[in-house]
Formats: sequence, structure tokens, C-alpha cells
Amino acid sequence: MSNVVQFRRTTAILTLVAASIGGGLIAAFAVMNHSSAPVAVVARADTNTQRVSQLSNSFADIIEKASPAVVEISMTRVIKASEQQGNNPFLSDPFFRQFFGGQGMRPRDQREEGLGSGVIISPSGYIVTNNHVVDKATTLKVTLSDGRDFPAKVIGTDPQTDVAVVKINAGDLPTLPFANSDGARVGDLCFAIGDPFGQAHTVTMGIVSAKGRNLRESLGQIQDFIQTDAAINPGNSGGALINARGEMIGMNTMILTGGGASFGGEAGNIGIGFAVPSNLTKQVMDQLMKGGKVSRGYIGVTLEAVNPELAQQFGLKDTHAAVITQVVPGKPGDKAGLKVGDAIVAIDGQKVEDSNDLTLKVTEHAPGSSVALEVIRNGEPVKVNVTLGQRPNGADFGRSNDQDDNANGSDNGGGGNAGKTAYGLTVETLTPDLAQQLQMPANTHGVVIDSVDPDSPSADVLTRGDVIMGVNRRPVNNLAEFQRLMSAASGKPVLVTLNRGGAVTFVVIQPK
Repeated sequence: MSNVVQFRRTTAILTLVAASIGGGLIAAFAVMNHSSAPVAVVARADTNTQRVSQLSNSFADIIEKASPAVVEISMTRVIKASEQQGNNPFLSDPFFRQFFGGQGMRPRDQREEGLGSGVIISPSGYIVTNNHVVDKATTLKVTLSDGRDFPAKVIGTDPQTDVAVVKINAGDLPTLPFANSDGARVGDLCFAIGDPFGQAHTVTMGIVSAKGRNLRESLGQIQDFIQTDAAINPGNSGGALINARGEMIGMNTMILTGGGASFGGEAGNIGIGFAVPSNLTKQVMDQLMKGGKVSRGYIGVTLEAVNPELAQQFGLKDTHAAVITQVVPGKPGDKAGLKVGDAIVAIDGQKVEDSNDLTLKVTEHAPGSSVALEVIRNGEPVKVNVTLGQRPNGADFGRSNDQDDNANGSDNGGGGNAGKTAYGLTVETLTPDLAQQLQMPANTHGVVIDSVDPDSPSADVLTRGDVIMGVNRRPVNNLAEFQRLMSAASGKPVLVTLNRGGAVTFVVIQPK
């Protein structure tokens, strides 16, 4: 009797799962509450049970169709001896070379090999992959799912998004359709297809863990990653992240390890991987296929995201804004009248979420086009129209490689004597010699922090070596100006313009 009861309970649970998937909850309850059910209800339950059994095999059809469009890309790279010597000062040091007869430590050309993945985007042989998969490659080889090998040539690369396009001489190739990545939702099922560690056409499953990720590992990158827990490992770079319909929602690019973001190496998957969204991938690859390069709009300002403390200081209703910390002289933003401390809250009528969102919106526009910015300046709304320039290659939205470093600042008195403030800071005027030690332009103005009292509120946001360039949006040129402005704060929160390692940012020091 107990076996019969157990059988009925199992059947009820199994039918409930089937019914929830197929929408037949009435049939499930009928099985649970009656030892015998109408024939029609039993037939409905049998149909739903079949759907459950089919579910375990349905992924195979999706993968079987999508996988042939994912290829293996192997590359070789020759590192010239001159490049090695530039990276190793010991190789050119006479003291060390004397122990090797002056010859033994001379570098030789070295050959490196790499492995990645790619996605066929055209039957005629165009393939999209990561820039870091093909960067500085001497030779490229593409291996298709049917085992055929083809030499490949680079059509164009874009380091800012880590997207590249290569071409092989082949025809009638399988392709992968692109989905609208904006429509992907956190929690959606997804699959990563690629060649991790050289294991061809490996498929892993997970979900979309997050969207709009911005790692900011280095300047010059445009990031809007999809995060996933589908296993991504070295060799997956450039492969496809697809949805449950077999459409590409992203291109697998990097993983997060204990030491930070990584393109591969010896790092392995820990469940946090990132993919370039398909919309951004397609936007870039279309330009690369047409002209071999990408053109983007550029304002010429440094932007910072807004936290609640900064929002209060700048008179903002919320944190949905991007604050300007630097305006590059002579660039479009400067010509349009943008100022340090302006908080941009909208572009062309679209609200700005944060600094990364504004960067993406600007770079979607072509150079020469005009954008309308809604700005909060000193608590008041201002409209500024900017005619965009050409974003420099490898430059961040706010820090260009052609930035003018001729800031108008000098050491006008105050000497180099250190002074301590009520906020727990000991500072001194930044001299050209100190600026050189901190690897900053000699004409950078401000005061450099010598020490921070660990028991002070300043310790939460400031550290030794930081350069304070402004207090409450007023410039600081020397110690005397700094002390005067800090004294005027009278124990209130202080907005500090900070230069840390060459990057300008705003922080708020709370009174003790």
C-alpha cells in the first residue's frame, strides 16, 4: 500500500511540473485530489509530461544550429628583439652585459602563439572576434566546425570596444543571427560557445547575470558588458553568447578572477564572465567592414559618476547624471562653453544614467553632428549645444591622448611649507619637482597631501600623494589658498577637486 501511495505522490509532483510549464494547473490538481481522473484530464497530463521529457533535449537543437557558425582562431605573433629590450632595462645595462661577454643577454626575436574564437557573420567569410585575439598577429588561421582550415586577414580592429573583423576566402558559410541585446533581461537563459583551452565547440550554459557592466580596467575602452555565469575560459574570447532562440546576444570577451579582469592567460572561470553586447558589436563591425575603422563623436571632457554626496553638493535631485571634472582646452566641449562642475543630466532629450551611459550615447553619434545637452550649473538648468569632434583612437571619453596639459596654475606664494587642517590633512604646495615625482605635468597646480590622519573623515576618501586642485569648486594654487578655503568651510562638507595619478575626480570630505 505504501508503494502505491508513494507512486501517486511522485506522479502528482511530476504532473504539477508539467502542468505549470504547459499551463494546465487544473489537470495537476485533478490528479492530486482524485485517485481517478477524467480521460480528457489524463490525456492533458500525458501531453504535459511529454513536454517535460522533451525539455531536456530541446537545447541540443538550438546548439546544433548555432555551433557551426563559431570558429577557432589561432594566431602567431613575432616579438622583435628591439621591443624586448625596451621592456627590460637589464638587457641594455653594461654592468649586467659584462658577465655575458657583452653578447649573451642580447634578446632575439621570439614567437608567440595564441588561441581564440570567432563568429561567422557573412556567408562570404567575414568573421567577428575580439581585438585582443588578433592584435599584432603575424599569421592567422581559422578552423571551421567541419575541420577545414583557412588563412585569414584582418579587415579592421577597434581596441576601444575590443572588436575586430577578419576575412577568409570561403563561401556558403553558416552564420549566426544577431539578437537585439537591449531586449536581453537579467535571468534569461544563455549559452557560451567557443574553444576554451583549445577544446573545440565547447558549450556552457548559464543566465544573464547583469547588464551594463563597466569595469574601467584601462583608459580608452568603451564598456557596456553583459555579465553571465556561463563558463567562459581562455580560448572563449571572440566566441558567441546566444539566447534560448539561438540568437547572438553578445561576444565573449573577458572573465573576472581574484586578481581582476582578464582576457585569459592562466586564469580560469569563477562564474563571472563578460560579453560585448550584440548591438555594440554589430555597430562596430559594420563600420569596420565598410572602411576598416570606426568614427565616433567626441566632446573632450572628463566625466565622473555621481554618488549621493556629490548629488547634494551639485544641487541634483538624484544620482542620474555625469559631472565634468576636466574640460580639454580647444576641444568641442570647451568651444561650446562647458565648464568644470557642470552636471550633464540629459542628451538630446534622453536622460543620462551615469557617466558611462553618457559616454556610450555620445560615441553613437558621428563626428560633426550636434547634440543638445541639459546641464545643471550651480544648481540652475542650462542648455548647451555641442558640435562633436572625432574621438581620438585609444582615448577615453574624458582623457584624450592629445589633451593639452598647459593648465593655468602656478605657485603664487605660500612656499613649500606643510600645513595641517582641521580635516586631518597635512599638505604642501605642489612644486614642479614634486609634480615630476608624482608623474604629473610640471605646471599642475594645487597642494599635495603629505599625510592623512587615520582617525579623520578624510581618511575615507584621500591618501598620501593625492593632489588637491580645488576646494568647493574654487581653484587651489598653493598652501595659503588651500588653508583659506578650508577655513571658510567652517566644519561643513567640503567638495574637493582631486588629481590622483593623473585622473581628476571629485570627492566630498565630511566634517568630523
